[in-house]
Amino acid sequence: MRMSLAFRAPRRSPLLQVVKSAVATVAAWMLAAWLIQGPPPVFAAIAALLVVQPSVNQSLTKAVERSIGVIAGVVIASGLGILLGGETWVIALAIVAALLIAWALRMTSGTANQVAISTMLVLALGGTDAVYAVDRVLETLLGAALGIIVNLVIVPPLAVAPAREAVDLLADELAASLDRLADALERPTSRAAVEGVLLEARLLKPMREKAEAALGDAAESLTLNPRRTRHRADLQAAADHLDRLAPIVTQTIGMTRAFADHYEPSVSAEPAVGAIGEQLRRAAHDVRIASSGAAAEPVEETPALTAPLTVRHPSPEHWMLIGSLLEDLRRIHETLTESR
Repeated sequence: MRMSLAFRAPRRSPLLQVVKSAVATVAAWMLAAWLIQGPPPVFAAIAALLVVQPSVNQSLTKAVERSIGVIAGVVIASGLGILLGGETWVIALAIVAALLIAWALRMTSGTANQVAISTMLVLALGGTDAVYAVDRVLETLLGAALGIIVNLVIVPPLAVAPAREAVDLLADELAASLDRLADALERPTSRAAVEGVLLEARLLKPMREKAEAALGDAAESLTLNPRRTRHRADLQAAADHLDRLAPIVTQTIGMTRAFADHYEPSVSAEPAVGAIGEQLRRAAHDVRIASSGAAAEPVEETPALTAPLTVRHPSPEHWMLIGSLLEDLRRIHETLTESR
């Protein structure tokens, strides 16, 4: 067994996100220190830092989670502190009690952790009276509010462009997979090459899942975002495009798997197979011109897919493969025709 330790992300967070976190944290610290006299405003700074999220909707969710956790933690810490004092064993007992109470109330893991952390900080910093507890709650609310305001005012984050790019990449790879299958059908090839075509086709599924996840992130980034009106149409167009591509992805993977399972070098000599290859290239062309993004190379904007292909006398040796390809090709044709 190997243990993987990762402390670096695959890519950096946007610099703007770092700047907004810094602005919110510093502003929360300074404002809380000015308004609320007492210990350093640690709770306000932590709340502001945690609330600045990749979307305004996530910021609001984190603010509610943080506020509920702090209030619960402060209440638990104050109660136990007043009753038992601030000894070390009381802090340990309070942490356990906070976790058990959060579990009993079915709080989320983030809220439960916040309850325990707040309980520990209140007792560790020596605050056991009611005034201290109220000040810490006010600090947290102030920091959370500043985090939301900063995330809302300073270029509210959007994730529509990455979603559109993910859908366009899927469309490009889908068209390439159709072309690769057409190439493999039209001329004899090695078994290793056939397996390679199947492997590349199977990569369409995780790409589709990635595009679906990106669309979900984009939809969340528009929630409560003041810029949502200008970008809602773009997001809907990308979602509609993915809906058209999804069944073609399924059919393409199925066709490639059937081809790999029943492949014989002699299949390329079948006249029907050559016609199927031509239809696959036409389908690839139509997938490209239906893409929501700009293609790498100019594509003729005329749909090329003809009427469904019919084979009257399939080969006895390859009839199963030909029949399977024809049925999937018919479904692709219907999907592309409906999307025009």
